[in-house]
Amino acid sequence: MSKSLYKGRNLIGLIGDEDTVTGLLLTGIGDIDEKQRPNFMVVDKKTPAQDIMTKFDELTKTRKDIGIVLINQWIANEIRATIDSYDAPFPTILEIPSKDYPYDPSKDSVLKRIQKLTDE
Repeated sequence: MSKSLYKGRNLIGLIGDEDTVTGLLLTGIGDIDEKQRPNFMVVDKKTPAQDIMTKFDELTKTRKDIGIVLINQWIANEIRATIDSYDAPFPTILEIPSKDYPYDPSKDSVLKRIQKLTDE
């Protein structure tokens, strides 16, 4: 794999509920770029899917410093078609559980792709 593909991608992006974002920000992953865009977004039940989609597109298409995007699985379900069709190697998308919603491997797009490859 070409080094230029992942060169400079040294940050984690995060789209999550308040508890997840707060916990991960306390670990030091928070960043605001030169255009004052944070690498995270707090989502609740009232957040429109379009706002989630806009942040997802920013983290995956616009920001070239993001290597991994963590997203709570229940939030990924709000934009499932986009998550399932995303196939770029960087940033890598990882679906994670949240306090109130357990992880469901049957919905994880990465696991679906791996299963599809191993079935061939």
